[in-house]
Amino acid sequence: MASRGIVGLFLLSALPLLCLELRRGIPDLGVKDLILLCGRIFLLLALLTLIISVTTSWLNSFKSSQVYLKEEEENNEKRQKLVRKKQQEAQSEKASRYIENVLKPHQEMKLRKLEERFYQMTGETWKLSNGHKLGVLGLPEEPPETAEEIVTVALRCPSGSVLRRRFLKSCSSRVLLDWMMKIGYHTSRYSLSTSFPRRPLEVEGGWSLQDTGITMDTVLIVEEKEQSN
Repeated sequence: MASRGIVGLFLLSALPLLCLELRRGIPDLGVKDLILLCGRIFLLLALLTLIISVTTSWLNSFKSSQVYLKEEEENNEKRQKLVRKKQQEAQSEKASRYIENVLKPHQEMKLRKLEERFYQMTGETWKLSNGHKLGVLGLPEEPPETAEEIVTVALRCPSGSVLRRRFLKSCSSRVLLDWMMKIGYHTSRYSLSTSFPRRPLEVEGGWSLQDTGITMDTVLIVEEKEQSN
């Protein structure tokens, strides 16, 4: 529609020129002159049509390129937004995994160590056990130093402290476990072992201290058991 309008405009502008030529050439106008005039007019129209066609094509291509560039920019912007969104989601997921798998266990382990240290210092390590019932721990009275058939037992605790107590050799070997639990080390998490040679202390219900081999002053070590996964 635009090209037709432009062609019509050029035809209207060429019409006065044609009339002027006709007025000038009417007295001497011949067939040959008329043919040359028509040829000039058609040549001018062909040239104008070519110019209009090229201009129109260029304008259309320019508009198409502008539209294409605009669409391409919009698509690029959409792709960039999508990429940024995916990156943000990946970062958020990575941060969540880091918090869940690294920070949270580290904080829990740190808190558990502080709690264990607190209960060990206060002698309440039994509170760290997983619901084990301690029952009533009754230790026999400590015999005097002048009593016969006695033995002094020293417990070397994980905290570095060493506790000593006297027992009769005839006491049940279970009294050592009761003593260990009373000072805060539950049997579910800790065990007793001899210092030299280093081996777990065998304690049976019917055995006395003498039956377990404790016949003289002895040092026992309180050790933490390996926790199964």
